[in-house]
Amino acid sequence: MDWQALLLSIKLSTVTVLILIPLAIIAGRFLAYRHFPGKSWVEALVMVPLVLPPTVIGYYLLVGLGSESWLGRTLEQLLGHQLVFHFSGLVVASILVNIPFAIQPIQRAFEAVPEDVRDAAACCGMSRLKVLFKIELPMVWPGVLTAMVLCFSHVLGEFGVVLMMGGNIAGETKTIAISIYDSVQAFDFASAGNMSLVLLLFAVTVLALTTSLSRRVGGQHVANRR
Repeated sequence: MDWQALLLSIKLSTVTVLILIPLAIIAGRFLAYRHFPGKSWVEALVMVPLVLPPTVIGYYLLVGLGSESWLGRTLEQLLGHQLVFHFSGLVVASILVNIPFAIQPIQRAFEAVPEDVRDAAACCGMSRLKVLFKIELPMVWPGVLTAMVLCFSHVLGEFGVVLMMGGNIAGETKTIAISIYDSVQAFDFASAGNMSLVLLLFAVTVLALTTSLSRRVGGQHVANRR
């Protein structure tokens, strides 16, 4: 078991979720409540990472953020290091790839909030920010939880965009998925099997717990409405 790669993957997943979920709540709420020209194109753009191969996204990030581009050089001057082949570059790549996994569940959850509930809160004099934290977020919590689990699990097993953007640097960009690939390439199937089993058990356990918790939270909201 490559514990260094596993810990790096957990760190990457955690940082990605902490950055992406708050942004997804804002974007998901906006897309759920606002109607504007070109909204379908914006929603389609959000879904692009689902149908575009990760290696393609990784290639564009590699070219766009590399030292040969003006953006890459500017960021290198500001940060003091390149994003390419660096942990921070993996964070950027993971955020972009996981946008649909974060926004879609949250958007659908906001769309399920009854409009009369928000209108009643507004009539009571509650500010929009207070409505969000006191009314909406407790109601859309299952969607937020689903987005968190999907993003965390997807980043944990991401391979293509991580390899393109970060390469294979131990302790810096070598994640558990890349370690599994290296083990297979070295015909170390025992190590690859152990690491794959860990990811499989983690995915099944987390998804089962999330489903159970979402149902429980949803049941509590139904009971409270009654």
